[in-house]
Amino acid sequence: MSHKVKIQEIGFITHNVLQIQAQKPADYNFTPGQATEVALDKEGWRDKKRPFTFTSLPGDGYLQFTIKVYPKHDGVTDMLQTLEQGDNLLLEDPWGAISYQGPGVFIAGGAGVTPFVAIIKELAQKNELSGIKLLFGNKRERDIILQSQFERWLGKDFINILSDEHSSKFPHGHIDKEFLKEHIDNTDSKFYLCGPPPMMKSLQADLQELGISKGQLVAEDLS
Repeated sequence: MSHKVKIQEIGFITHNVLQIQAQKPADYNFTPGQATEVALDKEGWRDKKRPFTFTSLPGDGYLQFTIKVYPKHDGVTDMLQTLEQGDNLLLEDPWGAISYQGPGVFIAGGAGVTPFVAIIKELAQKNELSGIKLLFGNKRERDIILQSQFERWLGKDFINILSDEHSSKFPHGHIDKEFLKEHIDNTDSKFYLCGPPPMMKSLQADLQELGISKGQLVAEDLS
């Protein structure tokens, strides 16, 4: 079922991350971690749907999306930058396999952090962040989505690594087996994964080698 919603607020929160707040239809329910297909209510764009994750909570009176835009991709995310307050989006019903299943380690690459935003935000509201850790891989510090919020919510349990920038604040490299071994305290907990397909594939292999079973993994697609 398609829903037409009006944009209430739109603007960049980093150099390439756009945040959109839109009306929430009555009886439109989702679980933190879920996504929906979004299209632009403009001629020639209504059938071009892309999946975006909700970064608002189900109880909020609005819907929020936090979206990394790719100007070189001549498509929906590029067109989103042209939208203004009052324009409409077309949403489908919510879907997605990522949902909170207990304390554990959240592992994200770039825009892959978006399914974890609402989950961690809700846990913060409930004061249930004990046992939660976020390992976040990005190219540069300026790419870190919602850095100050995650620092406020998780403190020392918000752990970053940068692949394209050397910094005195963060380690350099990728989330590999050595990095995982260094930061995993409890191999019996849940592991929530979201990132580019090559990262997901290597993460699953590395976690398996560290004794983590497939049943402990929570992700959209597990090979």
